[in-house]
Amino acid sequence: MSGPDPRFADDAVNLEVLRERSFNLRWATLPADVIPLTAADIDFPVAQEIREAVKAWIDRGYFSYGPAEGLPEFRAAAATMLRTRKGLASASAAQVLATNSAAAALETAARFMLAPGDEAIISDPVDFLFQRSVQEAGGTAVRWACDPATGAVDFEQLARLITPRTRMIGLCNPLNPVGKVWTTPELEQLATIAEQHDLWILSDEIWSDIVYGDARHVSIASDHFGVGGRTVTVTGLSKTFGLAGLRIGLLHASDEAVVEGLLEASGARSTANGAATISQAAAVAAWEQGWDWAEGFLHHLHAQREFAVRRLREIPGVELRAPDGCYVLFPSIRQTGRSSEWIAEHLLEHHRVAVVPGAARWFGPGAEGHIRISFATSRAVLEEGLSRVAAGLQALA
Repeated sequence: MSGPDPRFADDAVNLEVLRERSFNLRWATLPADVIPLTAADIDFPVAQEIREAVKAWIDRGYFSYGPAEGLPEFRAAAATMLRTRKGLASASAAQVLATNSAAAALETAARFMLAPGDEAIISDPVDFLFQRSVQEAGGTAVRWACDPATGAVDFEQLARLITPRTRMIGLCNPLNPVGKVWTTPELEQLATIAEQHDLWILSDEIWSDIVYGDARHVSIASDHFGVGGRTVTVTGLSKTFGLAGLRIGLLHASDEAVVEGLLEASGARSTANGAATISQAAAVAAWEQGWDWAEGFLHHLHAQREFAVRRLREIPGVELRAPDGCYVLFPSIRQTGRSSEWIAEHLLEHHRVAVVPGAARWFGPGAEGHIRISFATSRAVLEEGLSRVAAGLQALA
């Protein structure tokens, strides 16, 4: 497509609808004069192909129970996506389970892998859902540091963190909120340690389509690393396709006995849990027809990232690593001498822009001294939001 993509133009963002439907610390939960650069959700309407698939599903007139493991067409489309886009050459429909969100998939995997009292090593910082999932399973989360300024990790530290109670390493690739895309040598070291200590790997790859520049997402479940049998992969459709409200994700494991254990842990057989069939229909449409939209969105994000990094670096004292993946920024605000919670409240109350504080409750103790900013919006919204962030931080100089 030549010229600006109208699907991601300023006027493509419908604030009237967003203020009715966009919750989770965003447009519908904040006063009308506040710009939310908070939850990692998309401000643009979803692809037309997905909307048409949902309408077609509705027009058939039935909303019956689906199979606990997911619709056959969902599992088949997911397996094709994993083979063609994630490098899992032997992925099959039988290795896939539909879940009601990637978040639910994380909890299911943790319940399968952990018993009460077990330990799981997770990144610091990382999205709070990792710690929550471990705790929901009765386990203890042990933090492995990642430097937000560089993305560096220490594998000697990882080895030291392992105890007789360790059962799992949690991998978020790309890593939210740091924006780190794990390199092949890093994944090789992680795989070796997992093999040496007979540990599960829980790989959250929900951000795997959102990578920039020379960065390349590589799945640790691919054959190269030799740990597919001990890896459970989680992904979903919220970050790439904007389907957060449809609550749809998946679990993948190469060992079908593991798939059976995950299904039992999910509660889907009892109908107390499980993915809505209409959401699965939307997912199939996304994977089979939505990649042109997703690639246009990624092109827009490239430009947003470059603009936002440049704008934030103009603020005196702000330090920022340009993310290799994700559509969030994680600038340091240590120069203010204030906590991240204080800064977020200051920006909201006095400058009418909402950001996520780098607080332990959201990302772990390693996030303090930072704020997280989402840029999955229009250029006009981002420009105004970052101008307010700049004014708020410069007022403290």
